[in-house]
Amino acid sequence: MLNDRWGIMNSSSELEDGTRHKNQTFCECVPSSSQLKHRWSDSETARETPAKRMSCSYLLCTILLFVAVLLAVTVTGTILFMNHYQAPPMSDGLPHISTNQDEANALVTVERGDGSRINIFIDPNCPDYNSNFLRLEGVQTSLLHSLTDHDSDLKSVKGQDRALLVSLAEEVAKLSAHAGQLKMDYESLRRGQGSLGQDLNTLQTEQGRLIQLLSDSQINMVKVVNSVSDALNAMQKENVGLKARVKADLQRAPVRGARLKGCSNGSRPRDCGDLYASGQREDGIYSVFPVHHPAGFQVYCDMTTDGGGWTVIQRREDGSVNFFRGWESYREGFGKITGEHWLGLKQIHALSIQGNYELRIDLEDFENSTAFAQYGTFGVGLFSVDPDDDGYPLTVGDYSGNAGDSLLKHNGMKFTTKDKDNDHSENNCASFYHGAWWYRNCHTSNLNGQYLRGQHTSYADGIEWSSWTGWQYSLKFSEMKIRPTRDPENK
Repeated sequence: MLNDRWGIMNSSSELEDGTRHKNQTFCECVPSSSQLKHRWSDSETARETPAKRMSCSYLLCTILLFVAVLLAVTVTGTILFMNHYQAPPMSDGLPHISTNQDEANALVTVERGDGSRINIFIDPNCPDYNSNFLRLEGVQTSLLHSLTDHDSDLKSVKGQDRALLVSLAEEVAKLSAHAGQLKMDYESLRRGQGSLGQDLNTLQTEQGRLIQLLSDSQINMVKVVNSVSDALNAMQKENVGLKARVKADLQRAPVRGARLKGCSNGSRPRDCGDLYASGQREDGIYSVFPVHHPAGFQVYCDMTTDGGGWTVIQRREDGSVNFFRGWESYREGFGKITGEHWLGLKQIHALSIQGNYELRIDLEDFENSTAFAQYGTFGVGLFSVDPDDDGYPLTVGDYSGNAGDSLLKHNGMKFTTKDKDNDHSENNCASFYHGAWWYRNCHTSNLNGQYLRGQHTSYADGIEWSSWTGWQYSLKFSEMKIRPTRDPENK
C-alpha cells in the first residue's frame, strides 16, 4: 500500500512539478502531462493528415513507447528495491510524502512517522528528452509545412484537374452533340440512299419504257418515211398535171403589155385604165373584170390625178375603219369603196398579173402638206402558182417622186398579218406594229398601221412613211393606186 501511495503521490508530484519547474536545469526523465497531452494531440493531428505523414507518426509513437517502457522499468525497480530494503521499525504515524525537499535534485521526499526522510533523486545522467522532443517538434513542424505546401499543391492540382474535368466535360458534351448530329446525318443519308434506290428503280423502269418507245418510234418512223415517199410520188405526179394546166392557162392569158385601147367594141373593162381609155373622166365607183377574175368587182377610179386611169387599192383618210385585221380580211378586202378601204390581195393580184402596172402613193400630213411616191414596176404574186399559199409577194421598183422611197426595202417580201407571220423578224411585225404589210424586219413604211393623228409617242405603229415624216408621225391621208404602164408619149 505504501508503494501504491507513493506511486500515486509521485505521479501527482511529477505532474505538479512538471507544470511549475519547466525551466529547472535537471533532466526530466518523465514528460509532463501537458506535454504528453500536447504531443498526443499532435499525434492525433498527424494521424488525421494524409498518408504521407505516417512516417513521422511512427517515429513519435516509438519514442513515446520507449519513454513509457523506461518509466515502467524505473517504477518496477524502485518497487523491488523498496520490497527488499529492510526498513527500521516504523512508528505508528503515517509517512508523509512531500516534494518540498531541501535536498537538491530530489524529486520526491518521503517523511516517515519517526521523523526520518527518504529522498528520491533523479539521475543527473538521464537523457534530455525535452531537447529530443523539441527536435521532433521541429521535424514535425517542417513536415507539417511540407504537407501543407503539398496540400496546397494538391488543391491547386485539384483546381486544375477540376477545370480540366469541366473542359473535358464540355468537350464530351460537344462530342456527344456532334455524335448525335452524325447519327442524324447517317439516318438522313440512309433514308436518302433508300430514296435514291427507289429513284434508280424508277429510272430503270423509265429507261426500259423509253427504249420500248424508241423501238416503237423507229417502227413508226419507217412507216412515216414510207408514207412521205408515197406522198412525194403522188405530189410529183400531181405537179406534172399542174404544170400542164398552168401552161395552158398562160397560153390562154393575154401577153403582158398588150392591152386593148378601149372598150368601144363593147368588151368589159379590165381596170380603170380601160375605162379611162373608153372615155370615162369622172372619179367614182366602177365595175372591172380582170381576165382571171371574170366575175368582176367594184373599184374606185381616179380619173384626174396625173392623167387619170388609176385603180385605187387602198385609202386612209379619217380612221373610221379598223385596219388591224387578220389574213382573211386582207385577202378578201374590207371597208367602204368611197372611203377608207383595202381592195383585197386577191383582187390586187388579179389586176396586176394582166400586164405591166405602175404604183402611185399620195400622202398628206395634218399640216396639209402633200407628197407622192411613184414606182414604175408593181405587182402582187406575179410569179406564184398559188399566190395565197405563197403569201402574195410584192414586186416593186423604179422609184420617183418627192416623198422619198420607203417601199423598195419591202420588195420580194410576203404579206404578213397578225395571224399569219411571213416576215423575217423573230416577232410578228404585224402584231408588234399594229398593222398588215409586206414586212421584212420590220418596215420603212406602214400605211396600214393605226390612225394616230400626227405625232405620237409609240414607235412606228401609225400610218408611217419614214422617208418623209419619220417613224413617229402618223399621216392624215394615204392612197395607193395602180394603172397599166403607159408609153412615155401616151402619158
